[in-house]
Amino acid sequence: MDNKTIYALSTVYGKSGVAVIRISGKNAKQVIKQMTSLDEETIKPRYAYFVDLKTIVTRETIDKCLLLYFKAPYSFTGEDIVELQIHGSKAVIALVLENLSQIENFRLAEAGEFSKRAFYNGKMDLTQAEGLADLIDSETREQQKYAMRQMEGNLKNLYSGWREELLKVLSYLEAYIDFPDEEIPQNDVFKLENTVFKLSEDIRKHLSNNQIGERLREGFRIVIVGAPNAGKSSLLNAIVNREAVIVSDIAGTTRDAIDVHLDLKGYPVMFTDTAGLREVEDAIEKKGIEIAHQKIEEADLIICLFDSLKDSVQLFENIEKNFSNKLIFVANKCDRLPAEKIKEFEKQNCLCISAKYKQGIDKLIDKISEIISSKFTTNSNLLITRERYREALRETVENLEKFNLHKEIELSAEDIRLASRGLGKITGQIEIDEILDKIFGTFCIGK
Repeated sequence: MDNKTIYALSTVYGKSGVAVIRISGKNAKQVIKQMTSLDEETIKPRYAYFVDLKTIVTRETIDKCLLLYFKAPYSFTGEDIVELQIHGSKAVIALVLENLSQIENFRLAEAGEFSKRAFYNGKMDLTQAEGLADLIDSETREQQKYAMRQMEGNLKNLYSGWREELLKVLSYLEAYIDFPDEEIPQNDVFKLENTVFKLSEDIRKHLSNNQIGERLREGFRIVIVGAPNAGKSSLLNAIVNREAVIVSDIAGTTRDAIDVHLDLKGYPVMFTDTAGLREVEDAIEKKGIEIAHQKIEEADLIICLFDSLKDSVQLFENIEKNFSNKLIFVANKCDRLPAEKIKEFEKQNCLCISAKYKQGIDKLIDKISEIISSKFTTNSNLLITRERYREALRETVENLEKFNLHKEIELSAEDIRLASRGLGKITGQIEIDEILDKIFGTFCIGK
């Protein structure tokens, strides 16, 4: 990271009422001196000034804007920041950016560079930075809620607390390494081993959340399976309340897996319509059925849909053997059944619907959202939201499992050092420049 002052448009480019341009760095106040008539030495932090914004060379007025100054270290990046709230005209934005490029030691910010500077200046750790990225990307209420919790430091506090415990253990071991003639008292041996064992168990428990955090970011995967003409495409259209997929009476119309994304009561969900399950000779349809089986393997929830006029739950015996804990049995075309038959299906824990007439769809949606929400526990504010967290935690556990005080103490200390390093990779408490560009590169330019 260089010492130049950076600038970027922090709002979406295009025609809008207001656009915000952010400038951060030790020379940020130069924009006040060179593009306004304000005195940069007397300007008050966190005070809004309504000023004429002028070109550097000709002093022509570009726009009337609100200017705010945030003095280091009390800013988002920890550096001096100037924000220009201008009108969202493409011409105005272009002209302001052009003039900023003419100021010495100013340059256009790279993707995520404002947040990267905030990290380097201790304003946030990596989990908080990624929580911010998730907040910006959030599309549903639950995504927003959990991203905000991460941004507020819930994961940071958990991982930093574990790391501090390991560093305490390491400090004891280092002390005994410095005095090799001293034997570790048995009472201390018990305490150290108990601390490491408890931390290992806590991390294991944290890891065993079935990737709920990743699902919350990417979407819960729900697959609709059944025989041809069971009404899978009609059901998907009824759930999303639009013509998302083609509906036809011709068996085998759906030959590929079709994904549709939906905000389901605050949870991001990806529904997948699949090819009808049957034995076929047609190569294309056969490939579609193979894809359907693959989607079943990957699914978080499987809707087993059958034609209530001619089939039953026995149709899914093979699927139930392997995935019994994530199935919902749904009987379709129940608008044509007598009440006694409907009661019979309900006793078999089947939801009775009519996809064609949208009957029972609300009950199915309630059932799905109930199952998804039940996956969240009292500790769900501490979700593992990224695979890199999971990899680092596994690495930490592996090193903790190697730890014991019956081998050379230097080797035991190295186990603890490597375990604490694994946790440090998550929060950024070690030198990890090689992953910073990857993390912050996913941010938008003005963030």
